[in-house]
Amino acid sequence: MNIGYPCINRSIDCTSNSTFRLRNFTKENLIAKVENNICCLKKILGFNADKGLLFFRISSDLVPFASHPVMEFDWLNHFKDELKSLGSFIRKNRMRISMHPDQFTIINARDSKIVKRSIEELEYHCDLLDSLGLDSTAKIQIHVGGVYDDKTASKLRFAENYLELPEKIKKRLVIENDDRHYGLKDCMEIYDKIRVPVLFDVFHHEVCNSGEILSEALEKSAKTWSKKNGTPMIDYSSQKRGSRKGSHAETLEKNHFVKFLKDSDGFDFDLMLEIKDKEKSAIKALKLVNEKRR
Repeated sequence: MNIGYPCINRSIDCTSNSTFRLRNFTKENLIAKVENNICCLKKILGFNADKGLLFFRISSDLVPFASHPVMEFDWLNHFKDELKSLGSFIRKNRMRISMHPDQFTIINARDSKIVKRSIEELEYHCDLLDSLGLDSTAKIQIHVGGVYDDKTASKLRFAENYLELPEKIKKRLVIENDDRHYGLKDCMEIYDKIRVPVLFDVFHHEVCNSGEILSEALEKSAKTWSKKNGTPMIDYSSQKRGSRKGSHAETLEKNHFVKFLKDSDGFDFDLMLEIKDKEKSAIKALKLVNEKRR
């Protein structure tokens, strides 16, 4: 099991997702931000390597406005050496990498313009992971999308649009069960049609499910991952006390996590902790996992 966290490290004074407003877009601003972001990302990954955190989600803002029409600058070529070096570091340390485009990346939209923009955004993510020299186990996760007053039709539209995607996207794309509309059962129905891997989100499943216990859910999602996709990826969090249902916890709830480890015993997966204090909880979780192994 590799353990990690998404995008931001709160222990070091450096961010790999700094950006700027569209009205301030210039080649000079872009180069400065991307140089900073790549530099900070390497520092974050260095921190993670030292702590044994070998799973990390790279921010979509590493290259601001990469899929926007305003982007005419060849950032892939300009930063190829820096990205190659970063990729070498990732591979040398045997890290698992993922990415997660924002909620506006919607493959099952009824509006073809939204679908087109979503595909362009996914192509950027693929180009970035390719530039790092990462194989098909580096995944891009998205939610199924909107319901549009007809869930059955929306699931079918996702499947149909997926089949038309470029191969470089299909080899990296995975879908995640969400906490409102598309639970694990819905994701499995989509998998049955198009064989897209299902990234299982533990917390979302607690909020939105069809009665599957954790071991059953893990077994179902695990079977959607083939060897070329790598070890199944799982997102983990818990309910924030005193907040609306579905709000992520501020820090790792030890008892909840220990129970999760017990209930998931026997399954192999890489674990992404979507908890507010990021690396602090990931370090605590890694310690608990290592204690369990002794």
